Formats: sequence, structure tokens, C-alpha cells
Amino acid sequence: GVTIDTAILDDLRKDFRRKLEEVATRIYQTARCSFNIGSTKQVAEILFNKIGLKTGRKTKTGLSTGSEVLEELVNDHPLPGMILEYRHLDKMLSTYVEALPGMVHPETGRVHTSFNQFIAATGRLSSSNPNLQNIPIRSPLGRDIRKAFLPNPPHDLFLAADYSQVELRVLAHLSKDVALQDAFVHNKDIHAETAARIFDMPLEMVTGDMRAQAKVINFGILYGMGAHRLSRELGISHAQAKKFIEEYFQVYPGVKQWMDQTLEQARETGMVSTLSGRRRIIPNLNTRNFNARSNAERMAINTPVQGAAADMIKIAMIVLDTEIQNSDLEARMVLQVHDELVLSLPESEINIVRPLVEKCMVSAMPLDVPLQVDIKVGRTWAQC
Repeated sequence: GVTIDTAILDDLRKDFRRKLEEVATRIYQTARCSFNIGSTKQVAEILFNKIGLKTGRKTKTGLSTGSEVLEELVNDHPLPGMILEYRHLDKMLSTYVEALPGMVHPETGRVHTSFNQFIAATGRLSSSNPNLQNIPIRSPLGRDIRKAFLPNPPHDLFLAADYSQVELRVLAHLSKDVALQDAFVHNKDIHAETAARIFDMPLEMVTGDMRAQAKVINFGILYGMGAHRLSRELGISHAQAKKFIEEYFQVYPGVKQWMDQTLEQARETGMVSTLSGRRRIIPNLNTRNFNARSNAERMAINTPVQGAAADMIKIAMIVLDTEIQNSDLEARMVLQVHDELVLSLPESEINIVRPLVEKCMVSAMPLDVPLQVDIKVGRTWAQC
């Protein structure tokens, strides 16, 4: 379990509710009427009928107001962005700020999540009741919530160890792509490197925007992102997105070759497997239904990569746990968030535990490229 400071959450509850009211007021002023922001039907009525925004996505009950649809409309009118902000706030408030205090166990004074072995098909652990893997790290609201997570008494520190770009490193290993492997072997900035190659310019001329675009492409390729999705993510034309993907595969031809071979094998066998032998059956790879087939192809590409990273951190957890027990240390693993391990420990053990965690993680699964682990220490989870 993990210790929660309920007083911090109580302050956050008041703060989040105030923010929610402020966002609602802005929404009503912009829409020039009051309506139930929680009703998808009423939101659709305002956006598509009253304001006249255009979308082609429909559900069984009418026009969709899902987050993907609203993100597509953000540049067309201020209201979709405000509704997304309202939903994010509302979810953080109800799922964590209001719910966590009621989940504190009366005997331990901690919140005990359940880690599930057999829910995520790629082999990742998932977390439920409450889901502690879903608190966003990049949003200020998520960081505020993480301030309420404290080391377990009598410990005074958290240590958070995070695999750096682990899925791209796995891809470099699987694809045997020379340029991709070279970037990791020589510890280059992979996103800047990709940008320089795609935009065909010297590395020192790559701007922050170019690097950000290359980062979306690097990770998008892992998830089988096509030109349509990429154009939406980067706010560029479909033709430009298609050109970016073509140039990416020219820069990293080994990746394209591996993807083609993986799909070919998966179509023949009906399954894919990870480096350590976890298998996943992939139906619909040969169906004529374009959407079902595209979805199956994305799964076939992503599973060997994400699955290997999932296997890797599980191996690291087993080895690390054994080392901690054998060394008679007080440190304990309290959370696993996909590529990150969080430990609670006394300050006196930090110089022993830090190198131990790094050793167990980097040696968990030998790859052709080095693994890198970023370690942060703090008195709250937010500080990590």
C-alpha cells in the first residue's frame, strides 16, 4: 500500500470545485446559455446545432462528443477546449481527490491498489480500485494529486526509477535498424536526431518545434499511427503527414522491414510474440473490413514492443525484490506505473538502494542497445 495525506486532498477538493465552477461559468458565457455539461446530448446540441461546428463522427445515440472529436475542433471554436478542460477537472476530482480518502484502509492507513496480471493483452500490469497508473504526470492537476502520496512511515523518501524511452530501445533491438541503434549506443537525443534526418538539416539547426514533431512520429510509429492520425496530432495536412511517414521509413529502413516481416508472419500464424515468449492471438488480420484489419495490424506491431517492455520491468521487479530481501533492506516497492517503479525507503538506505535499482533494471533483459534508467528522489511522489 501507499500512504495518502487526506488533509492535502481535502484542500485540493475545495480548490478543484472552485476551478470547476469557474470553467463552467466560462462555458456558459461562451455558449450564451446554461446547459448540463455532463450530458453528451446537450453538449452535441450546443456544439453542432447552436454553434454549427462540423464533425462526421456519430454514435448510436447521435453525434459524438468524445475527446478525440473535441480535440479535432479545438482550433475551430473556444468551447470544445473548455469542455475538455471541464471533463479533465471533473474526472480528477471524482476519481482521485474525492475517492481516495474513502479508500484508506483503517488498519494500515494506506491505499491498497490491485495490480492485475491478466487484463492488458500486451502483458502490462494494470491497476484498479483505485487505478494509480492513470494520474497524469504532465498535467498540473495530476502533479497536485501526487503531492498527497507520501512514503510509508517510518520511511521518509520515495525513489522513482523510470526506464528512458524503453519502447524505442526495444524497437531498435527488434528492427536491428543501424541508424536507430547507433543513436542509442552513442547516447544521442533520438527525437532531435530523427528531426534532423526527416527535415534533412544539421542537428544544430533543429528547433524545439521540429523535435516535438519528430517525437510524435517516433512514438506514433510504435502504435501503428497512420497519416490521418498524424495529420490530426501535428495539425498538418494529410499529404504532409504521409510525406513525414515515408521519410521516417527512408531514415530508418530497418524499422519498415521489421514491421512488414512482423505483419507477414502474424497473418500466417494469427499471432505475435514478445522477446521472452509471451504470445498474443491477433484476429482480423486477413479480414476485408478495413477498420478491423487496420486495428489488428496496429496490435501486431505494438504488442512485441510494448510486451517486451512489460516483461522487462516485471523481471526487474522480481530480481529487485529478491535483492532487497537478501540485503535485509527496509526499502519496499509500492507502485509500478508501466515503465516506472516507485519505492518507499528510509533516507539512510538511499546510497545502497539507488545503484541496486539501476543495476536490476538495466540488466533485466539484455538488448543490442543500452538501457537507461532515470532516478528521482523526493519526499512526495510529485517531487519525484
